[in-house]
Amino acid sequence: MHLHQTITALTLAGASLFALAPAQAEKLVLGNEGSYPPFSMVDPSGRLTGFEPDLAREMCKRMKVDCEIVVMDFKGLIPALLQKKLDAVVSQTKPLPERKEKVLFGRPVLFNPDSYVVPEAKNYTFTPEGLKGVRIGLQRGSAQAKYVGETFGNAVQIVFYDNPDQIRLDLANGRLDMSLGPKISWTNEFLSKPQGKGWKFAGGDLWTGGGEAGSSWIARKDSGELLNRMNATLETIIKDCTFTKLRKPYMEVELLPEEAACR
Repeated sequence: MHLHQTITALTLAGASLFALAPAQAEKLVLGNEGSYPPFSMVDPSGRLTGFEPDLAREMCKRMKVDCEIVVMDFKGLIPALLQKKLDAVVSQTKPLPERKEKVLFGRPVLFNPDSYVVPEAKNYTFTPEGLKGVRIGLQRGSAQAKYVGETFGNAVQIVFYDNPDQIRLDLANGRLDMSLGPKISWTNEFLSKPQGKGWKFAGGDLWTGGGEAGSSWIARKDSGELLNRMNATLETIIKDCTFTKLRKPYMEVELLPEEAACR
């Protein structure tokens, strides 16, 4: 009887300790390209910084989940997501039809139209004839690359790069005739800087994401519940103006119409 009581007591004690043990926090692995200033970049210490990583960290804090943000080339983000190496992508992604067939798109995190970046002295006609032989630098796997390829075909010489920094360097060094990219990024990282002197936007505002405005974060099609939680959390961040507070250290321009309430 004494032995039985001792075993019972130990069993109950063990069960109590297990019940008191803290539940393991949910962990998410998020992907970001890390080379798209001011939205994402890696600082000299090796820390991922920029508006989107800061926004993602705030989202994770409010969702009460532990998040690891993995940096990789933009072209590798969707394949890694589909291979379940990532739970979601927190780099702005345009809603191209072929992407929407594979992944789920969340609410827009910004509206940022594209425009051509050309020398101030040039007045191009944006037709296959008007751009014949032009060297245009574009990011590999981007919506802009798809748009230019479909619009101008073999009339232009597309030069592919892994990130926008490489494109800007070759523009400044005269190795390219033009590029096409988001106006906010190109204003902040090129046209407003000394190396961007002598360059301008041309061709008007373009929505290269299959004609749809806005860019979003994405998740797999089997992760609808996760994306709904992300969307709901982002809504609270936008509504209480934390989104605007996080954005202001990196850029002055508002990214969403809802930011008007936070002026």
